Amino acid sequence: MEKGQVNIRINELRDIINDANRRYYVENSPILSDYEFDMLLKELEALERQYPEFITPDSPTQKVGSDRKREFEQYPHRYPMLSLGNTYDMTEVEAFADRAVKGIGNSFTFSCELKFDGTAICLTYRNGRLFRALTRGDGSVGDDVTANVRNIRNIPQELTAPAGFAPSQQNPAPWPEEFEIRGEIYMPWAAFDRLNQEREKDEEQPFANPRNAASGSLKLIDSSMVANRGLECTLYHMLGEALPYQTHDEALKAAESWGLPVSDKRKICRTIDEIEDFITYWDTERKNLPFATDGIVIKVNELPYQEELGYTAKFPRWAVAYKFKAEQALTRLISIDYQVGRTGAVTPVANLEPVQLSGTVVKRASLHNEEQMRIHDIHIGDYVYVEKGGEIIPKITGVELSQRGPDVVLPHFPQTCPDCGTELIRDEEEAKAFCPNQGGCPTQIKGRLIHFLSRKAMNVIAGDATIEQLFNRALVWNVADFYELRKEHLLTLEGWKERSAERFLGSIEESKKTPFERVLYALGIRYVGEATAKGVAAHFGNIDAIASASMDDLLKVDDVGQVIAESIYEYFRDEANMEVISRLKGYGLRFEMDERPEKLSATLEGKTIVISGNFSIPRDDMKALIVAHGGKNSGSISKKTSYLLAGEKAGPEKLKKAEALDVPIISENEFMGMLAINVENHVTEDNEPTLF
Repeated sequence: MEKGQVNIRINELRDIINDANRRYYVENSPILSDYEFDMLLKELEALERQYPEFITPDSPTQKVGSDRKREFEQYPHRYPMLSLGNTYDMTEVEAFADRAVKGIGNSFTFSCELKFDGTAICLTYRNGRLFRALTRGDGSVGDDVTANVRNIRNIPQELTAPAGFAPSQQNPAPWPEEFEIRGEIYMPWAAFDRLNQEREKDEEQPFANPRNAASGSLKLIDSSMVANRGLECTLYHMLGEALPYQTHDEALKAAESWGLPVSDKRKICRTIDEIEDFITYWDTERKNLPFATDGIVIKVNELPYQEELGYTAKFPRWAVAYKFKAEQALTRLISIDYQVGRTGAVTPVANLEPVQLSGTVVKRASLHNEEQMRIHDIHIGDYVYVEKGGEIIPKITGVELSQRGPDVVLPHFPQTCPDCGTELIRDEEEAKAFCPNQGGCPTQIKGRLIHFLSRKAMNVIAGDATIEQLFNRALVWNVADFYELRKEHLLTLEGWKERSAERFLGSIEESKKTPFERVLYALGIRYVGEATAKGVAAHFGNIDAIASASMDDLLKVDDVGQVIAESIYEYFRDEANMEVISRLKGYGLRFEMDERPEKLSATLEGKTIVISGNFSIPRDDMKALIVAHGGKNSGSISKKTSYLLAGEKAGPEKLKKAEALDVPIISENEFMGMLAINVENHVTEDNEPTLF
């Protein structure tokens, strides 16, 4: 694969993964199975390893998916809330164990735990009372769902001391004064079935699986409704300053003694054989559980060793998740539909005889493209194997040829667009067929409208049904039309009231503040994903410079190859596109980059600084100061760390590690002195200390 094609594939993978993350974390409507998502992520990781020049900070390999929603207040996590690395192969579990042995020796054990399939939660207890509950968010900042969590029956509002505990002046309570404990909010099968029955009765879309039902329920605006959803919680990881425990298992046993819901489906293992036995047992037994589970989490049990092994940008090095293989079912293929996407790509979708699979009834499955249909030798009337990893989107993985009858029909991929009738174009390199009628194909037009308003683009409050309504009533044809909508237009539509119309129009008006790089992404230029849009916007500075750029100019942009450059160049030579941009300019959208503050000095050039504790200024301001003076921020201490910047209540583990590695420890005053800055001049009124 040529370098330009590699870059295209990387950007394509990033767009797919980012969209899947948005559907999974925010909309609770996943489009990929866990296995499919993980395979795409692995492909992206492999390409970025091979071509590190294409790695960007906003790549999904460098960050955690986000479930943040604007309706909730957000707070920073005291400790980053990372995901787990996934594997489907015991050999990778063995490799994980070998890496741990190389890092810390043989004197440790593994904690193996059943992985509940729900949505992550972080609980903070202060003085024995529930103080705050945060979602994972983006790993750094989460949504405050405390009010909702207080309505989950097995989460205690106040901890209880174990029998026999005798308080004293030195030890007034059995628990730390403040600690975090993380876990999973999940919905048992019985509650899930009851909820979906109610939704179907009310003619609402049922949830795809208990995980999405749990996530959606946790984000209900009316917290009183949460109590009726039957949610439960299991907790699996405790964090805090100077916790008095030597092992992960010891900490969980303590939490359990205080009344916290800790799963008993865990085991301390010493060997790979014991781990494999535990996995094998639960791979069979999970079918009898009253809740969904999707694997086994394997952790280094000893807490000092966890600290020693540390973290990558996304995952802890001391833990891994073994995912169970997806279940399969055999059913008959009845027919094939051909769906058109926003870029014109035509995707075949199989209609199946309904079959029970992973707790739900499957009626449809993706066939991806014409090549996949040919590889599987798909015939209408065949009995096909359907797989549904993670209880989400099914796919056809094979044909049972022994049951092929004489009346099966070989399907023929359409030569013309099933929506507008335009002759399709074949892109052999991508194994896809495209409809070239961008300006007249209704499905493509609606797809671009949906993309423009999406969260990663203009972030307008609108669902697909809203776009469908507006398009069908000829109120919007291109993205500029959104800014001409008036309340009287909306009130003519079925189901719209004064409040909903005002809310939608307010969101449209707010979108005018969207930064230029996101506006560029929102235009929906083919091959231009989020990362590429940022790079192009930063390089040229404004839309006019991009529009007038030559092919040679475009190819000078980092990560822009021949194919992407051609796509951008052709987009801005289309009169219809330029007319839309002209209108958007007139409505006040932002088509130039904000001025960036110049670097203040090179005082910290080449220096890597870790910060810990409370300071006179917010954490983000402190990090901004480091960058402004040429330095680099880091979250963990290593031999490459130049300084540990320690504020009040700095983490004892960080202090200990800095001393062990001979990393200089400096105070805030010393740091400001290096920069010749008066600390008092940087105190802000809204300063809320951050501990991490």
